[in-house]
Amino acid sequence: MSEHSADSFKTRKTLTLDGKNFDYFDLNSLSGEGREEKIARLPISLKILLENLLRHDCGDSFSTDSVDALINWDAAATPDTEIAFTPARTLLQDFTGVPCVVDLAAMRDAAVRMGIDPDRINPLEKVDLVIDHSVQVDKFASPTAMEDNAEIEYERNQERYTFLRWGAEAFSNFKVVPPDMGIVHQINLEFLASVVFTKEMGGKMFAYPDTLVGTDSHTPMVNALGVVGWGVGGIEAEAAMLGQPISMLIPQVIGMKLTGKLPAGTTATDLVLTVTQILRKKGVVGRFVEFYGDGLAELTVADRATISNMAPEYGATIGFFPVDAKTLDYLRFTGRTDEQIALVEAYCRKQGLFRDASTPEPTFTDTLELDLATVVPSIAGPRRPQDRIALTDSRSSWRKSLVELIEMKCALPADAKQEWLDDGGATIGLGRLADSATVERDDEKFTITHGAVVIAAITSCTNTSNPSVLVAAGLLAKKAAAKGLKAKPWVKTSLAPGSKVVTEYLTESKLLPELEKLGFHVVGYGCTTCIGNSGPLPEDVAEAVSKADLVAASVLSGNRNFEGRINPLVRANYLASPPLVVAYAIAGTLNINLTNEPLGQDQDGNHVMLADIWPTTAEIAEVIQSSVKSEMFRKSYGEVFHGDDAWRALPVPKGKQFAWDPASTYIKEPPFFTELGEVGEPKDITDARVLARLGDSVTTDHISPAGSIAQGSPAGKYLLERGVQPKDFNSYGARRGNHEVMMRGTFANIRLRNELAPGTEGGVTLHQPSQEQMSIYDAAMRYIEEGTPTIILAGKEYGSGSSRDWAAKGPALQ
Repeated sequence: MSEHSADSFKTRKTLTLDGKNFDYFDLNSLSGEGREEKIARLPISLKILLENLLRHDCGDSFSTDSVDALINWDAAATPDTEIAFTPARTLLQDFTGVPCVVDLAAMRDAAVRMGIDPDRINPLEKVDLVIDHSVQVDKFASPTAMEDNAEIEYERNQERYTFLRWGAEAFSNFKVVPPDMGIVHQINLEFLASVVFTKEMGGKMFAYPDTLVGTDSHTPMVNALGVVGWGVGGIEAEAAMLGQPISMLIPQVIGMKLTGKLPAGTTATDLVLTVTQILRKKGVVGRFVEFYGDGLAELTVADRATISNMAPEYGATIGFFPVDAKTLDYLRFTGRTDEQIALVEAYCRKQGLFRDASTPEPTFTDTLELDLATVVPSIAGPRRPQDRIALTDSRSSWRKSLVELIEMKCALPADAKQEWLDDGGATIGLGRLADSATVERDDEKFTITHGAVVIAAITSCTNTSNPSVLVAAGLLAKKAAAKGLKAKPWVKTSLAPGSKVVTEYLTESKLLPELEKLGFHVVGYGCTTCIGNSGPLPEDVAEAVSKADLVAASVLSGNRNFEGRINPLVRANYLASPPLVVAYAIAGTLNINLTNEPLGQDQDGNHVMLADIWPTTAEIAEVIQSSVKSEMFRKSYGEVFHGDDAWRALPVPKGKQFAWDPASTYIKEPPFFTELGEVGEPKDITDARVLARLGDSVTTDHISPAGSIAQGSPAGKYLLERGVQPKDFNSYGARRGNHEVMMRGTFANIRLRNELAPGTEGGVTLHQPSQEQMSIYDAAMRYIEEGTPTIILAGKEYGSGSSRDWAAKGPALQ
């Protein structure tokens, strides 16, 4: 934001609050030509964009035309008007944030080569980076799992963390939240977001909406607070950090009206899976979704955050909830100051950004309606978040999915397949569908089959921000343990809270020990399983799954279950609420209908049904009321930037330029800024070869994976050549600071299917002149040597997902 807007529309006013003056750009001052009525009926999310345009008005025709176009927004028109959005701040996580800082460091080197002071390369607006993607579940079901995983995390990532510590001291406007503090989006929701931003410029204090872009696709989680923000690629984030506006088309806005109240026995997770299915079917890609209706009064901010978080899964740019009384209550409860809360209310009411019972319904491009009372317990899978399954249909859906997953590799006899789909018993005649493996461990012996739940993880920002589902999981575990139920021995259980506040209230309520009885010990504060850091399966289970070629399953309380993301040995992945994660850990299989089949037997041999241990709404509310306390937030976030002893003990390199270590396999100066010259006209592509021919729904998880690095892959060979042992490979996400690893990892997802190499999975292609089958990376390098340009052919939704910077950089380097 420049110190002085041209203020072509004469909207700059002063708001006085408790003796303090705040300058702001008043939407109500846009009078004449019917503007007042048009602005009053704009969706609130677009009003925030309108204020952004007024505040950054340069006085030129583009600025004034942009403002006029937004005031006169045609809800039904196809978006065709470009505007410039300038976010107040940028939010990074470490997988996608490290490459941003690497690029900034490389820019400084380029500046020095050009005779420019490196200090000129600095973020111009506030940037926060939260280290939350690096902790892996190596240890679990142990009282020391958290400490053990943190120690391993520091051993693996010391180079990256040292680099980030340098960045925190070398760059202005840049702060780093150290490891093991929480998940970026939960920290944003509970601490970083201000809802109304303030900044001193030219001797005046300005107030304006808190807006942001983030390098994680789930940045929209903060939309639950009335904050407009969404995920972008690292390249766009770097531009925003350096003060450049983001070019965008004025979007269409879909209104989703919520009415009624969630029925007993359902959770916010069930609601978001329902919303995701509805909106994905509607088609909201590139659009804003704004929620309205009386049902909002029945949803806490944590419930709203669960819905906003999954905007990428239903395809929207944002999933927006306006500021209202519940927003103010949440800000107060999470420790924001009284002064800030008063400013949020006064500013939002003054600007028409506050929603209450008298707020008129905005004009929307289109509307949908959902009666919350119609939501039922659900899961989603086996590989897409929008594929919701009512819990009552879970067994039959799983059996159908198993047939599809097996038939990707081999044909099944028609009669056996039909018997299986008819829910027949696992007889010898079912052949491949009845495969199993026996595991002998110490003094126990057990058999696992297709659908064995080998990972049950309470994880991810989506649900661990919500006390209602975490308390429900704790209460269910308590009731299960009281009846003698346990998690099956082949299940890898884990609890990765989104912030330390979660551990505080689970401890206060005495529910954490109950979760631990079933193996759900805290393993770390980070994304863990949801980002693909599930860690290895126990060796005996991994061996059994591999030898019998079983279709093993995971159940996680996350937002992503794409192919190959969770664990290389787990082919079926299901999203579920935290209490259902616990239930599936007890059942140990997806080949069960939890609504009418017993979970197990109690001490007396009686069947225990899920309904017998499912907590009531009143029980959950009572625990939240007595155990979730405001002071927990103040305590947890009081020193959030300080870190623990391990963080503070890291060596901090000095200097304005980073001292690149040629031997580093984590941090490497990228080639993008080494030979800067004039940008020429785009050249025609002639005589190109197809590097890969891909189908629909090829996400950034397929293009630039974040998961484990296979020993025989090009990236694995690169690391082995440099003396890195497989146990220290870490993940692609953790090594995004090294372009050599990432260009080798591009298109390396183990479930990628390239039509040029039918019958294969993974980053495999055909070098067309020689007809030789090889890795996509090796083929790309050979084509470069031959001077042959290459292209990728792909279907719809290519490149959707989080890691769009490497989804662009990787193919470019190839």
